[in-house]
Amino acid sequence: MTTIGEVTSRLRGIFKAVKEDPFLTDRFIFSLVRKYGKALLKRQDNENKIMRYHSLFKPLPCIDLIEVDRVEACCLGVRTGCTFRRSKERLPKMMEGSEGPLLRMVTTLDMSTEIYKTHPTVYANMTKSSNFKYNKAKYYWFIDGYIYIPDVEWEGVRLEAIFDQDIASLMCSTKPGDCIPAQERDSGFPDWFFAEIEQIIQKEVLTTGQIPSDGPDDSQNVLR
Repeated sequence: MTTIGEVTSRLRGIFKAVKEDPFLTDRFIFSLVRKYGKALLKRQDNENKIMRYHSLFKPLPCIDLIEVDRVEACCLGVRTGCTFRRSKERLPKMMEGSEGPLLRMVTTLDMSTEIYKTHPTVYANMTKSSNFKYNKAKYYWFIDGYIYIPDVEWEGVRLEAIFDQDIASLMCSTKPGDCIPAQERDSGFPDWFFAEIEQIIQKEVLTTGQIPSDGPDDSQNVLR
């Protein structure tokens, strides 16, 4: 993938050709990339194409789980005897698609068992079926940034998702050299997105002669 440094450098050249602005920062330039890149991701998701781009999904290899009760898991309808596990910490923010977070898979730590997304009410109704005792599948749901998994005694799980924040810094150790500088990190978008992203930004700059403002009304988004 294209790095943050590479894409901001190219766009800085585009901006300088139109307007010299000493206050134009790489952070602001990349915020424009993210704005349009996220719109392209949503378009791909709406067209049911996003799951084919495996490189977009970054892993959280070990999410610690703790035991919680049925009330916290919002699953009062489940019969007694069922245990619930919840992620110990809130998960990093994920990009949203048409049906919720852009998440490719949740599995056990060794990836031997896949866990399927559901809703607390749906799961509670499933448990009331006479055939549920033959169902060996495992399920999860999200509430307020936490993942909940019923009827397991695992210490952790693994997931792959498209995140809306930098997870590389979250996984850095305190040892010198372990963290990758921001400019050298992947942009988070596939290389073939950038031709369209740069064309959109360049068109705005050349048309208005101004640096695009951050956060226009979504209804005016050219990608919709």
